Amino acid sequence: MNPLTIVQDSLYFFRRNVVSILALCLPLVILEALTRQMLSGATDTDGSTSWQLLIGLLFYPLYTGVLILFMSAKTRGDVPAKRHLLATTLRMWPTFAVLTALSTLLIMAGLSLFILPGVWVMIKLVFAEYLLVLHGLGPLEAMRQSFRMTQGHMMRILGCVLFVYLPLGVLEGLSYYVLPGQQSPALSLAVDSISSFLQLFISVVMFRLFMLIDKPARPA
Repeated sequence: MNPLTIVQDSLYFFRRNVVSILALCLPLVILEALTRQMLSGATDTDGSTSWQLLIGLLFYPLYTGVLILFMSAKTRGDVPAKRHLLATTLRMWPTFAVLTALSTLLIMAGLSLFILPGVWVMIKLVFAEYLLVLHGLGPLEAMRQSFRMTQGHMMRILGCVLFVYLPLGVLEGLSYYVLPGQQSPALSLAVDSISSFLQLFISVVMFRLFMLIDKPARPA
């Protein structure tokens, strides 16, 4: 299946389930953006970067984990209860946070060398989250398995990423161009929340690709 078809299938799923995804993820996304906004004015420039990373470690595993569980349940034809998804996500949060921290460090190390090593690492780790959440693997084993699963699929993964991030990047750039430079806190919060929520679409796309690759790889 080519990247464009994968993105189209993912967009269809996203549109059909957008209300449920909003209810599950948007409150956490808004809380993350609000926390970033409150701490950005309370810390200096050097400390702000560290706080931004810590805030990401706190919230990203929560709304991404609950989204992965929701997509898996819908794929099986289930109608999951919101409280059950949240409870399961909270239980796996420590290991998911460790995985997020390790992946972030590896990607940043790759980016510090040149852009391409960082992109390569990001692509190789793209399935680690799904392996941790859906297969119950530990952080290191999920990362190793993701490296194995992505073999032979690098260009397809890169194509999917570009199909999603290029339009999102254009939209984000237009928002900074159209909106006033000195945004009100409420407007800034709304823009950051919408931007973060739309970026969850890449998780939907990668889940679709993960399911296509994982099923043939697993024994019947």
